[in-house]
Amino acid sequence: MVLMPPAFTAEEKARITEQLLETGGRLFTAQGLRKTSLEELMAPTGVAKSSFYVFFDSKEDLYLELMVRQSAEVKRKVIDGALLAAGSPRDGLRRFLHATLEELSANPLWRRLMTHPEEMQAVARKLDPARVTAMADNPVTALTDYLATHQDDLIPADPLVITGVLQCVLLVPMYAERLGDPVLQARIVDLLVDIVAAGLTLGRD
Repeated sequence: MVLMPPAFTAEEKARITEQLLETGGRLFTAQGLRKTSLEELMAPTGVAKSSFYVFFDSKEDLYLELMVRQSAEVKRKVIDGALLAAGSPRDGLRRFLHATLEELSANPLWRRLMTHPEEMQAVARKLDPARVTAMADNPVTALTDYLATHQDDLIPADPLVITGVLQCVLLVPMYAERLGDPVLQARIVDLLVDIVAAGLTLGRD
């Protein structure tokens, strides 16, 4: 005899879904996708582990939903409020880098997502890749589109190389403790951002 998962009211489904998202965000941030178990995800809900699949198809599905929610808010801050709000590509890249570094510092889940690409690769393998890449409000896609439409304002280099240079700057927080006291760190990062933004763009502000 196969036991069917219990039926949930709409209110119960909404409540448990939010609990899973909150717990998933906390556990994925602390220990990653692979080490997080269904038992750990379901424990705060008080519902049997087998009921997880009423809410999400897999851990990867939950991870992607968290990334979708994070992406929309991050894009609003680093793309709409920084990159696109600037008066020139040079200033836009400068503001984008500062805003993204601030987000990586303040948002531990986004920092995990950005510094552990193997986890997103695992998500892409488990889920439909088109669903992963077609996320609305994806800041990575928005940055790529911006660079493509401003090629005349950028140095003649492969867009992937330019993106890679920007990503290198965003890795700085991982090694911040090696840069000395916080005041010195801030001065180093400010100068690095200015040098990179100026070096990747043509003309003046």
